[in-house]
Amino acid sequence: MNIHEHQAKAVLKTFGAPVAEGVAIFSADEAAAAADKLPGPLWVVKSQIHAGGRGKGKFKELGPDAKGGVRLAFSKDEVIAHAREMLGNTLVTHQTGPEGKQVNRLYIEDGADIARELYCSLLVNRETGKVAFVVSTEGGMDIEQVAHDTPEKIHTIDIDPEYGVTQGDAVRIAEALHLHDVARDDMMELAPTLYKAFTEKDMSLLEINPLIVMENHHLRVLDAKVSFDGNALFRHPDIMELRDTTEEDAKEIEASKYDLAYVALDGNIGCMVNGAGLAMATMDIIKLYGAEPANFLDVGGGASKEKVTAAFKIITADKNVKGILVNIFGGIMRCDVIAEGVVAAVKDVGLQVPLVVRLEGTNVEKGKQIINESGLNVIAADDLDDAAQKIVAAVKEAE
Repeated sequence: MNIHEHQAKAVLKTFGAPVAEGVAIFSADEAAAAADKLPGPLWVVKSQIHAGGRGKGKFKELGPDAKGGVRLAFSKDEVIAHAREMLGNTLVTHQTGPEGKQVNRLYIEDGADIARELYCSLLVNRETGKVAFVVSTEGGMDIEQVAHDTPEKIHTIDIDPEYGVTQGDAVRIAEALHLHDVARDDMMELAPTLYKAFTEKDMSLLEINPLIVMENHHLRVLDAKVSFDGNALFRHPDIMELRDTTEEDAKEIEASKYDLAYVALDGNIGCMVNGAGLAMATMDIIKLYGAEPANFLDVGGGASKEKVTAAFKIITADKNVKGILVNIFGGIMRCDVIAEGVVAAVKDVGLQVPLVVRLEGTNVEKGKQIINESGLNVIAADDLDDAAQKIVAAVKEAE
């Protein structure tokens, strides 16, 4: 689960991280009062969407010469003007895609005198199984670009979970960032603080870009992006309250109500599969035959008829779906349950696109019988390869 920048900073502040004072607003009428709460004379007006690249982004409704989603203001009137122009408009960045995201809230923040911009993030290093600090002196830039152009400027420091961030770890981080004197001392405190926040709140990503050295040589978290492990959210009701469903895909929200593993993609072939590995293989083979999957959807091993029906409805709700592939290998999951769910869903919402069904495993003959006797216009497949070829061909024929 992702949260907004102002929420991430509020969480980090509870652990003692150095963040600027700021106020979140939801309407332009709140801008003046927000500015009055901050000392000035410099304010920063930041669009709050779940996407990076806000500063370089462009608003759809404004001209190409308009400022981006992060703006400086040198007076209260300028804060108000920015708020009126930004709220309610659609910000397009390299992470949102061309459709962009509507800005429904802003963060008015006290300005800072920046001497240096650094990069600092925490994530799980899949190679070592440990939480790692990833740091670079090249802050304020896309870290992917830094990794491509100057990989030697990115440093990874693994943290032993038995000891947490030791003094030696903090020193290595400070040295990698070329920090000295006051800034070095600040990092000796900040590194264990960030690690504590990451582990105690079950974060999957904590990214600070940039982490700045100010003119007074102290460190400050200037921007923060935080994602949480969805499997651990039951332990953190306070974090659950921060969820902003307006930033999420409506189909993914609906899927979460039925405990379905669903991720919307950009293709045109909807997939309903049981098992994450089989779902990945199904997506791969669709691409192999020249098409693109519209989603990842794993109904799981113990899905009920109602759950399968919900899954099918979610797929058909995607206007980009031009064909559907149901690929079930029945182990724990029974093929007849899948078949009953598919039939119920089609009778409820109708079927406007080609449907290929491949069933194998437990109760497969009963499942095929249910499909065959349903009267549905379903294309049967013998195996995964056959199913992929048939759905790709059917979609191309229908175009």
